[in-house]
Amino acid sequence: MNRLVKIRITVNDILNNQTDLELRNHGYVHLYAVSSFCNLLALKRGINAELCTISGMLHDIYTYKTSNSTDHAILGSIEARKILSELNCFSKEEADIICMAIHNHSSKLDIDGIYDETLKDADTLHHYLYDINAKVAKKEKKRLEKLIQELNMDHVN
Repeated sequence: MNRLVKIRITVNDILNNQTDLELRNHGYVHLYAVSSFCNLLALKRGINAELCTISGMLHDIYTYKTSNSTDHAILGSIEARKILSELNCFSKEEADIICMAIHNHSSKLDIDGIYDETLKDADTLHHYLYDINAKVAKKEKKRLEKLIQELNMDHVN
C-alpha cells in the first residue's frame, strides 16, 4: 500500500470518529480539496507532489480530530508528526518538510519555504473556491491574487 493511501485511511478514520456531522463533512471536503490543490501546485512548481499532497491531507487534522481550531497549525504539526511516526514509512527529512508546512500554513502573510507556500496557496485557493461569492479574507487577498495570476485565472472578489 502506498504512503498516500495510508495517510488517507488514517485521515478517514479520524474524520469518521468526529461526532459533529457538519464538521466531519467539512473535513472531508476541505482536506481532500486542499490535498488535491497541493498536488496540482506541486506538479506546476516542480516539487515533490507526494509530500505536498500529504501535507494537504494533514494540515487541519487537529481541528477535525478535536473540534478545536485554536493554535491548530502548531498543534496540527505535532499531530501530523505523530501520525507520520506511527506509519513508519517517512524519513525524518520528509516528516520535517510536511510538519513545517503544516506548522506555518496559517501564517498567510509570511513568506516561508516552497512547501510551506504551496500548502498556504492550496488552502487559500480552497477557501476561495468553496464559496466563490464570499468575500476573500484580508490576510489571503494578496496571496490569492498572485495565485490567480500564476494559474491564469480571471478574477478575485
